[in-house]
Amino acid sequence: MESSSQAVSPLRQRMIEDMRLRKLAPKTQSAYVRAVRKLAGFIGRSPDTASAEDLRRFQLHMVDSGASPITLNATIVGLNFFFSITLGREEVMAKMQSVRVPHRLPVVLSKEEVARLLAAVGHIKHQTALSLAYGTGLRVGEVVALKVSDIDSQRMTLRVEQGKGRKDRYAMLSPVLLERLRCWWRVARAQGKMLDGGWLFPGLNPIESLGTRQLNRAIHEAALVARIDKRVSMHTLRHSFATHLLEQKVDIRVIQVLLGHNRLDTTAQYVQVATDILREVISPLETLEPA
Repeated sequence: MESSSQAVSPLRQRMIEDMRLRKLAPKTQSAYVRAVRKLAGFIGRSPDTASAEDLRRFQLHMVDSGASPITLNATIVGLNFFFSITLGREEVMAKMQSVRVPHRLPVVLSKEEVARLLAAVGHIKHQTALSLAYGTGLRVGEVVALKVSDIDSQRMTLRVEQGKGRKDRYAMLSPVLLERLRCWWRVARAQGKMLDGGWLFPGLNPIESLGTRQLNRAIHEAALVARIDKRVSMHTLRHSFATHLLEQKVDIRVIQVLLGHNRLDTTAQYVQVATDILREVISPLETLEPA
């Protein structure tokens, strides 16, 4: 969160310790510290001296500066931790209100587009990782965190350790994906890039895993080569996985488990983009008797 060459103030150290006590993820800790730092820069003094009116003006400043609803809400959550937990002054947050995030339907590729996308990936490691993301519905962070030992070819499952929400779960492993993984394993072993018990997708240094940015860059480049004009990201493969399963008549509760969703209504959003299902619905206009 801080470089070793910079002194950490007692106030910031206290906040860091509070976050460590609650075992917050490193990215979450960095985001919370960043929110407090932004506030301090705005008011021009130590953040623990901020008043409720200062916080109100700060939120107004972020709105006027064009901050997105997601950025606004993330900043508010970080400040709420600082004032409520570290300082014990939760009343100061009274005038800060979270904002509603506009609901947008996920971008989904057709099966033909997915096939073109995967065929356009030039590197076998990236192609296998993208195939795994589509074939299992895993998040990009879960893909790069996989180890060779997470593959269970007997039970045809992939073990996902400490996915989002710090939960373990199992993902499906299809025969086609298993063969692609074996092909990649043979290539990586021959090149000396895969260590025993190491990462399934190692980085340039095999001791480290492949980075999420590298996979996002790979999918963007593949989308250009495949001439797919939709906004494509690694998460698009997860959306496409869920939608295609739904169109294949897989029970939505099974899809919920595979995706690791806590709530069924989160999974239910894919009903809105499952076009094969929508096309099967008969409009009441078709059932009207001639007048």
